[in-house]
Amino acid sequence: MSKSRLGIVLTGAASLAAALTVAPAAQATTCPASTTCSTTVTFTVTAASGLTITVPTSQVNVGSGTPGTQISGSLGTVTVTDQRAALNATWVASAVAATGGFTTGGGTTAETIPTSAVLYWSGPATATTGTGTLVPGQINAAAAQSLDVSRTAFSKTSGSGDNSAAWNPTIVINVPSQAVAGTYTGTVNHSVA
Repeated sequence: MSKSRLGIVLTGAASLAAALTVAPAAQATTCPASTTCSTTVTFTVTAASGLTITVPTSQVNVGSGTPGTQISGSLGTVTVTDQRAALNATWVASAVAATGGFTTGGGTTAETIPTSAVLYWSGPATATTGTGTLVPGQINAAAAQSLDVSRTAFSKTSGSGDNSAAWNPTIVINVPSQAVAGTYTGTVNHSVA
């Protein structure tokens, strides 16, 4: 065989050998028989959303009463939804009346019921999801607090992962004996952190 033919045959054989060789996977592990061969698997869990609070949006009428009496009524369902998927999924929801009190007419002093006369109590949870410890800010009427400063309405003190809590707070107005007749309007603000 001539040298040129031999070169062609060897070149062809080398090309065929290269084509038949299967390259191993970049991260392949080879284990002998009767041993465990492990693959590490990773994945990511993402949070669907964040920490939110939902309150009744329509105007709430809690009743009527005469000067020197109490007016009491339900505010409607307040819900905290925690979709942070956090390891330490704790939060505190707060309630406070807006500055300026509850007013009627022109909002003069005689036409204003101060926020210190407006009380709030959360009561127990009406619905919950997730794990952990949920604590009402004011479990019953005897524990009601005035809304002249921010008060804890509800809190979650332990647990992890997504969760939610709902409650139906009661508002109590101690109508001053000098209050004038009229429909009084004010705002109760909720927040969560």
